Amino acid sequence: MSTVLADLLAERDYLIADGGTGTNMMTRGLPAGRPPDLWNLDGTEHVTWLHESFIEAGADIILTNTFGSNPCRLKLDKIEDKTREINIAGAQLARAAADASERTVVVGGSVGPTGEMMEPFGTLTSDAAEAAFFEQMSALAEGGVDVIWIETIFAFDELSAAIRAAHRTGLPVVSTMTFDTASRTMMGDTPEKAVEFTHTFEPRLTAFGANCGAGPSMLIDTVVGLCEAADDNDVIIAKGNCGIPQMIDGQVVYSGTNEVMAEYARLARDCGARIIGGCCGTTPERLGAIVDALDGYEPKPAPSQDQIVEALGPIKVPPPGSE
Repeated sequence: MSTVLADLLAERDYLIADGGTGTNMMTRGLPAGRPPDLWNLDGTEHVTWLHESFIEAGADIILTNTFGSNPCRLKLDKIEDKTREINIAGAQLARAAADASERTVVVGGSVGPTGEMMEPFGTLTSDAAEAAFFEQMSALAEGGVDVIWIETIFAFDELSAAIRAAHRTGLPVVSTMTFDTASRTMMGDTPEKAVEFTHTFEPRLTAFGANCGAGPSMLIDTVVGLCEAADDNDVIIAKGNCGIPQMIDGQVVYSGTNEVMAEYARLARDCGARIIGGCCGTTPERLGAIVDALDGYEPKPAPSQDQIVEALGPIKVPPPGSE
């Protein structure tokens, strides 16, 4: 099926995805504890600024400001009744920014985890999870996204419910999981097992990969495994955090520099990733460093763990209390 994302992937060796959302909103004055998704309704200038800034930096793909906009997450703030309104507005803001660009920009409808544990570890059933995801995704589709982008998932059962819901929208589906425990998910699953899991779905995901995590070193180590397990039909995504979060003067500061993100991006291409961007802490400036680093770059063989550590530092989790 020809779609805007599939067409771009057919034309280009790689695409640039955008950077962080919540962490950038904080620099714009988002009050502590307030969901950034609400700015789709009463802080639209901040959301538009972020989309336009990432596009100006070189992003081919921007994600809607709707990561926490499923009814399970919104229920925590007693605003689950605004699920449809928040998602439609978020999609429309990203769509407007993309359409205003002189080049093709893909709009991904960001869908994060429910925040609840599924049976048997929790009380959320598979059917209830699918229903919650579909409520959000159908609103994103109505708002004009090009693709459903499921991100930061750590469990196969929740991902399965999300993919089933996404397929019901008729839109292409992309997903990334978080491998932040020794390059495994929190549930202990390896990148190789994750790729195998995605192959059980029909139609196949348009792209799959890793996001967030515990710094660029572990992200690249994960992407090595993803690419080794991938077949010729897989498109692998690398969307890692901008270094490691640290508490400095009461503020969360990410350690990544332009040089670190440039090296991370080149290593992602060496692994075989074809969609590369940033996650938490990745500002438009840092994304610009990724764009510049990949311009004209000829990929090398996939790096060894020693080469990853030499380039990006130890493969380790952040210290307690840093997140």
